[in-house]
Amino acid sequence: MSRALQLAKRGRYTCDPNPRVGCVIARDGIILGEGWHHKAGEAHAEINAINSANNNISRSTFYITLEPCSHHGRTPPCAEALISNEIKEVIIAMIDPNPLIAGKGIKLLTDKGINVRDGLLAEQALGLNKGFIKRMETGLPYIRCKLAMSLDGRTALANGNSQWISGEASRRDVHRLRAASSAIVTSADSIIKDDSLLTVRDFDGNIKQPLRVIIDRQAKTSASASMFLQPGKTIIYSQISSSIKHEKVETICIKDQEDWLQNVFRNLAAEYQINEVLVECGGRLSAALIESKLLDELIVYVAPKILGSDAQAMTNIVGIESLENSYSLTLIDTRQIGSDIRLTYQLGV
Repeated sequence: MSRALQLAKRGRYTCDPNPRVGCVIARDGIILGEGWHHKAGEAHAEINAINSANNNISRSTFYITLEPCSHHGRTPPCAEALISNEIKEVIIAMIDPNPLIAGKGIKLLTDKGINVRDGLLAEQALGLNKGFIKRMETGLPYIRCKLAMSLDGRTALANGNSQWISGEASRRDVHRLRAASSAIVTSADSIIKDDSLLTVRDFDGNIKQPLRVIIDRQAKTSASASMFLQPGKTIIYSQISSSIKHEKVETICIKDQEDWLQNVFRNLAAEYQINEVLVECGGRLSAALIESKLLDELIVYVAPKILGSDAQAMTNIVGIESLENSYSLTLIDTRQIGSDIRLTYQLGV
């Protein structure tokens, strides 16, 4: 199963919006075949593993990181392929949270006399598909926010200059985060200030460019923004109609209400099958995400610089008058990236 999880990671940048899945076929302690899901619409991990096997796989055991599918989608059901090969046992890391499957694959196998066990290395499997699982269970994507700050917690000088607080190695690392995301979200203020492209660059390997998204309640984004010249599509979420007319730009108007920001992310999940979101923004949007409890993960690159007390703060959260009312985070990862330190926190745990 550990090997199957390693194989599943190979689809990290390519199989979205499908889950990352790996499979190993073994019999009598010998691996007969292995595979992973490469790309949505193409063969699933189990089929790739079957096709890689040189020997007869009857009476073998399949180790799969996610329950085999049981329905006809863009590809035939994997559970039926396992049954037709007369295998002995299937060991899965976790049950598929997709309501179309969710135990139906297991039932299909057990009804044919195949022994099925689940829960092996389940925690690792959950970590592999946080976005897919959250979308299936809640209708929301997994939301990460990336910020770069100085040692004294500042993200820009008083005049707004922020290029570059973090080092070159950290900027390359951000492109890795972008490549693993279904969508990159920013604010209209950030586009006006930085004119960011929000594309994956400086990255070796086959990737699918993430969907670009601008949060622009008042339709302030200029039609001359550089990102509109990049390959792929940009979505603008606003409360009013946009004057931007561009073949690569779609504006979605969502009525102003208390849970407006949540509805933006629900729309991304429902209409565009967005599993994982990387938010790159300034203090206002990051504060809104934290205050609305939408943020799952915060990634902070801390640079060995001091910008001073008149520089801009990391978030625009105000009104906290006691430590009991502060926002608590759980540190889950620390590592050095070049001359910077990358801190990864979970929220809401």
